[in-house]
Amino acid sequence: MLGSWLQDLESLEAISQNDSARRIFLKMAAMSQAGTMGNFLVELADDDEVDEDTKGTLAELAHDRGFLLAVEDYLRRTQRLH
Repeated sequence: MLGSWLQDLESLEAISQNDSARRIFLKMAAMSQAGTMGNFLVELADDDEVDEDTKGTLAELAHDRGFLLAVEDYLRRTQRLH
């Protein structure tokens, strides 16, 4: 159980240290809360510049509202919302 918790914390910290990832996850969290994630997923599916693996990962994360809220909360608490 501790290993899983540490892995989650490491993931949150990695996101917080990457400007692009931080912006993407904050936007995804906002869309999730606003109920507009469907538009993002449609645009993502139609984007030929994004590879299929990345599309799959982003789509999976987009459906994990708990994770997106945890990312937003972590960034807020560590003041890395830039």
